[in-house]
Amino acid sequence: MPEQFFWGVEVVLNGLMAGVLYALVALGFVLIFKASGIFNYSQGVLALFAALTLVGIMDGQVPFAHLINAIFGTDIHHFGWHLPALAAILLTALVMVALAWAVQRFIFRHLVGQEPIILFMATIGLAYFLEGVGDIMWGADIKNLDVGLPQGINATIDELTYQWFGYGFFIDNLDISATLIAAALVTVLILFAQYTKQGRAMRAVADDHQAALSVGVSLNFIWIMVWSLAGIVALVAGIMWGTKMGVQFSLSLIALKALPVLMLGGFTSIPGAIVGGLIIGVGEKLFEFLIGPMVGGATENWFAYVLALVFLVFRPQGLFGEKIIERV
Repeated sequence: MPEQFFWGVEVVLNGLMAGVLYALVALGFVLIFKASGIFNYSQGVLALFAALTLVGIMDGQVPFAHLINAIFGTDIHHFGWHLPALAAILLTALVMVALAWAVQRFIFRHLVGQEPIILFMATIGLAYFLEGVGDIMWGADIKNLDVGLPQGINATIDELTYQWFGYGFFIDNLDISATLIAAALVTVLILFAQYTKQGRAMRAVADDHQAALSVGVSLNFIWIMVWSLAGIVALVAGIMWGTKMGVQFSLSLIALKALPVLMLGGFTSIPGAIVGGLIIGVGEKLFEFLIGPMVGGATENWFAYVLALVFLVFRPQGLFGEKIIERV
């Protein structure tokens, strides 16, 4: 077979792995939208904040060190210890749960019953607030994140595919690890939503708030739980993308790539987020591979949004979204 064919297969495999990561980011949006009807613009900043907090905890950095030094004239920056990655991840997860409680307690608890646009604007404000707090708390410099995930080309896959096909596939170890972790998390979330009492309560709230209240479901608890889950998803996404790109403030822009995923899969469907992510991941890589050279390249920057626009025109609810008909 020609080398071009194997190159295409390699592109598809890398696209599938990128698609799983896109789906992981999109899941944070779906979880919150399903349970509360809020489109959470701050999901990308949650991933950034989680990654910043993880690096700070691992390195023993003093939170708000620059602010403390400016006010009191001190010169403190680190506690002098370093935490193992697993312990730091667990502590960061607790921080994200505490943040979920604070968001519900101090923001959305007071906005129950408001118009969707007001809730959306609240998440925009939350995004900029968290970005500012993250800057003051941990600093704006680019940070390296290393939690022990393997990186670099997978030599085994390269050697085996070269022996079998005469063409060695370039597959990054980090992409493989990220795909397996993201797939495991997605599976756990699906099982949680389908087979646990809390998952059924979450789906009940998504279907009808008033009906859920009438059977004793606590909206406050469900919303805190959902924001906590979205925070954990953001933490995992932040670890994967932060390890790949470095922890920098442009990390919050990964949420923008989740928007086409949601438009394809539907804003209320967990399976839709997965399928949409895979379509975007494979589609943008293949389009760049096949069409990119003809149009000057760099098509990965805009392909997903053009595809989402086509879906909005012909199927605005997405592949798995619910078609809503309002009667007046």
